[in-house]
Amino acid sequence: MSKKEEKQKKGKPAKEAPEGASPESGKKAAKPKGPQEPPRLKVRYRKEIVPALMKHFNYSNVMAVPKLEKIVINMGLGEAIANAKIMDVAVDELGRISGQRPVVTRAKKSIANFKLRQNMPIGAAVTLRGERMFEFLDRLTSVVLPRVRDFRGVSMKSFDGRGNYTLGLRDQLIFPEISYEKVDKIRGMNVTIVTTARSDDEARELLRQFGMPFRQ
Repeated sequence: MSKKEEKQKKGKPAKEAPEGASPESGKKAAKPKGPQEPPRLKVRYRKEIVPALMKHFNYSNVMAVPKLEKIVINMGLGEAIANAKIMDVAVDELGRISGQRPVVTRAKKSIANFKLRQNMPIGAAVTLRGERMFEFLDRLTSVVLPRVRDFRGVSMKSFDGRGNYTLGLRDQLIFPEISYEKVDKIRGMNVTIVTTARSDDEARELLRQFGMPFRQ
């Protein structure tokens, strides 16, 4: 190769890597995922519910406005004492309902009359916070509760005096995530909505603003 050809080769610009490719490997790099939209109720709380509560209760500071802290779903499984497989099925169903892996609750002490020994699994529970909490509450109020037969609203008497609300559900089939064909037994559960409200009136209005269908 002549010196002239060597100079021409050295002077050639390097080939540009295709768009989205890694310069080192030449392979197409994975496109970064865009930011996911926050849950609908989370946006609604910030834009609509906070101003409404400030006006309703005459709060002078936005920090005084009550908010959701967590949602706890608890399923009691006394029959698991005689059949341990029931626990596996219930944990799977509760996981589908909540979108989060439940924890198994265990007996704190032995009770001979019920053939219950200490540390024996007797239930399953899951605690939702953050975006999963808002997503679950949205599904509960807009999809799940309307599926209850002869539904006329939830009771306004289920507050505990400290701003927390517990709702009892009779069966898991009202959740669309549960397939009727795969259910071996009807199981109820309690849904406890924990808020930072200082009174039941504040908590009631907070949940009403979130769309909780209270019975008139």
